[in-house]
Amino acid sequence: MARNRKALPLLEGIRIEQIAAEGQALAHHDGEVIFVPFAAPGDLCTLQVVKKRKRMMQARLVSIEEPSSLRRQAPCSHFTICGGCKWQHIYYSAQLEAKEQQVHDAMERIAKVPIKEWLPIVGSEEEFHYRNKVEFTFSNKKWLTEKEIEESPDNLNPQDWYGLGFHIPGRFDKVLDIKECYIASSLANRIRNFIREYTLQSEHPYTYFDLREQTGILRTMMVRTSSTGEAMLLLSFAENNSTLIEGILNAIKQQFPELTSLLWVLNQKRNDTFADLPIACFSGKDYITERLGGLLFKIGAKSFFQTNTAQAERLYSIVKNFADLSGEEVVYDLYTGTGTIANYLAPAAQKVVGIEYVPEAIEDAHTNSELNGITNTLFFAGDMKDILTSSFIEEHGHPDIIVTDPPRAGMHDSVLSTILQAKPKKIVYVSCNPATQARDVAILVEGGYSVSKGQPVDLFPHTHHVENVLLLEQAEVISN
Repeated sequence: MARNRKALPLLEGIRIEQIAAEGQALAHHDGEVIFVPFAAPGDLCTLQVVKKRKRMMQARLVSIEEPSSLRRQAPCSHFTICGGCKWQHIYYSAQLEAKEQQVHDAMERIAKVPIKEWLPIVGSEEEFHYRNKVEFTFSNKKWLTEKEIEESPDNLNPQDWYGLGFHIPGRFDKVLDIKECYIASSLANRIRNFIREYTLQSEHPYTYFDLREQTGILRTMMVRTSSTGEAMLLLSFAENNSTLIEGILNAIKQQFPELTSLLWVLNQKRNDTFADLPIACFSGKDYITERLGGLLFKIGAKSFFQTNTAQAERLYSIVKNFADLSGEEVVYDLYTGTGTIANYLAPAAQKVVGIEYVPEAIEDAHTNSELNGITNTLFFAGDMKDILTSSFIEEHGHPDIIVTDPPRAGMHDSVLSTILQAKPKKIVYVSCNPATQARDVAILVEGGYSVSKGQPVDLFPHTHHVENVLLLEQAEVISN
């Protein structure tokens, strides 16, 4: 017999207090915390509770009786649905304040260590169309909005269900058909819309991927652009149909002569990742180049590179400033990626040693050094916890400075232990996750370091993500 569930309450007259974790807003009611997406601090609103736990509720916004002074009209028609941007309805200056506070709170509440000097957050000069990389998914079962459900006839054709866009949060098999993404480049939007129109024409029997059944030819697409004017498109196919593959690639090549790299991959796995698959070059080069700080960087389809080029340069400039190199230092760049930070620092260092998990990225790192005539870098591919050992340090030199830019999960315990054993004079810690950064910093501080300064950098306007750079120095150095 089904258990009767208590109806969840409708809450009226709720004043939103602040922005909270994961891009949500926060309020209180009868001593309980309420989390609600797409609200703004200062909103007086009505909320429908959708989930209730002990002393915490999750709610959705029903209506706004008194809008916040921080609230604005979001420009994107897909806002609140696609899940990519969570803060388009809030003025950018308020977003920056919230991100800065998020970083400070993480250090105060998790690390519980003092920061000698906080430098102000560095905001992005471009609020929109700043992403140099964007990925879209083909699906034969697109997500229908409430308006589309109301307007759609009952007898939809199979192609009427085709969508090319972003995954709906929490629904791996549903894709929202995107008309324009406001944080993607103009070129990415034009290419996506052209491919959608071309493949839906009746004379082209292209099928979109079924994420449950694993059928259909068109799977995913990725567009990368650079400040040098180069651009890359990678199309992923799930079926090896040479006629259809060559047909669409030729059409794209003719329509978009600005593409300097047109690639494709056959992916018949159960997931969309292609890091372990061979990439075929249909036309142009198999990479694009980016320029940062007077240096050129090669970026392949599998390469990691910061998605906001202008802000990446500001981020790396802060790293260089915090490192304050004299030319005599041995620098270790952990999680080096394609060697961007390593090569950025190399002209001011004696030697830079970079370590990265992805072999293809290390190949690019070597190429980037050669491309810029840099001869004082060494790069190694493998799991950080396996490579960064006492014997490795003994062989390649004791690091005076360690720069680390780990993934969101932060650093492994063994990596932290090796860093503490190496005792570099300085550690410059770059992080895209203030919470795991604070956790790691607490361990480093316990091991004899103090945090002399920090500075957040916003690479991702309209999202809750933020980068943070911290300078840690040996405690006795600071005290002196």
